[in-house]
Amino acid sequence: MKRTSVQMIAFSCAALVLSSAALASDKDAAEARIARAMSAGPAQITAGAKIMEHDGTVLREGSNGWTCMPSMGPGMDFPMCNDPAWMEFMQAFAARKAPNPTRVGVSYMFAGDAPVNNDDPFDTTQDPGEPWVTEGPHVMVIVPNAETMLKDMTNDPNAGVPYVMFKNTPYAHIMIPIGPRATPKEK
Repeated sequence: MKRTSVQMIAFSCAALVLSSAALASDKDAAEARIARAMSAGPAQITAGAKIMEHDGTVLREGSNGWTCMPSMGPGMDFPMCNDPAWMEFMQAFAARKAPNPTRVGVSYMFAGDAPVNNDDPFDTTQDPGEPWVTEGPHVMVIVPNAETMLKDMTNDPNAGVPYVMFKNTPYAHIMIPIGPRATPKEK
C-alpha cells in the first residue's frame, strides 16, 4: 500500500512537471510569435497593435487599431502589420471578393514577402516569363478607386521606385520598397 502511494505521488509529480513544461513551452512559442509579428512594423505601431494569427487566434489584445500577424498562413512565414482598412482588404482577398476601400490603408512588411506574381494575385506556380517578385522590406498602400488613381503608376517591380502590384485587378495596391530584396540564401 505504501508503495502504491509513493508511486501515485511520483506519478503526480511527474505529470505536474510535464504539464508545467508544456505550458511554459506554449507560452514561449506564443511570445516568439508575438515578437515575430512585432518585427513587421515600426515600434510605435507594434507596441499597441493586436497580435493575431492568420486564423484569427488573438495572441495579444491591442489598443491602437492596428493588427500584426506573425505569418500570412501555413508556409508563409512573413509577418505583417495592417491598419483597419488593410485588414478589410485582406478579408476580401482571402474570400476572393473584390475589396472596396473607402480610405487609404497601410500595411508594413519589414521582414519581406513571399514570391508573388506581380500581375496575378492568385497564381501559385512560377512559370517562365511571368513577372514574379520576392520583395524585401516594404510598405503597401491601398487607395479608393485604385484603377483610376494608380493608372499612370508603373507596375514594374524593378524600376527602382514605388510600383503597383496586381495592377488592373481589384487587388491593386502600391508597393514601396524600403530595403534590398533578399536572395534565396538570405531567407
